[in-house]
Amino acid sequence: MQQAFSQPQFKTRTSILVFMKGNAAPMVLYFENPTAVYEELIQIVKTSSASPKLIEKETVGPIRKFCIMSNQISAIAMQEEQYV
Repeated sequence: MQQAFSQPQFKTRTSILVFMKGNAAPMVLYFENPTAVYEELIQIVKTSSASPKLIEKETVGPIRKFCIMSNQISAIAMQEEQYV
């Protein structure tokens, strides 16, 4: 008798990857509204080339608070990942 296995239902979550100068691996951050935070971080990095700003955010992932100077960010990316 064969047993029917159900396929797991995969969910998708979006994270923000922050690449920092001097670090090989990015910091992976999770937010309630990752798209809005991504756009905000991009604007801060674009406009703060002359005068660096302190960026401080609260996240919902394993890292609870994030604080960095804007001139220490080399790149920002969004990533979608599937989980069960």
